[in-house]
Amino acid sequence: RQETGFAALKNGRIVGCIFVLERANDFYVGKLAVEPDFQGQGIGRRLMRAVEDLARNRGKPAIELQTRIELTGNHAAFARLGFRETERPAHKGYDRPTSITMRKVLS
Repeated sequence: RQETGFAALKNGRIVGCIFVLERANDFYVGKLAVEPDFQGQGIGRRLMRAVEDLARNRGKPAIELQTRIELTGNHAAFARLGFRETERPAHKGYDRPTSITMRKVLS
């Protein structure tokens, strides 16, 4: 699988990154990370905006991601970015949901 990555730089240092996979009907965010000392400064929002621009340019109507069920702060952060929960799947071997799938439809 081939992913596209974006990096956020501060004084030549990588402080955040995002990796996405283009699929038939959307882009899937496989990883979004911002260094703890730089969180809360809009870096994640700007990285996600780069993905939205890429998706629009490629004619994709949506972006999808998954977040672990226990990371409630991430659920709220993605909801603020316009993502909505679509499913609660369980990893193999678990009898309860282990992650939340979230999707953002692009306008």
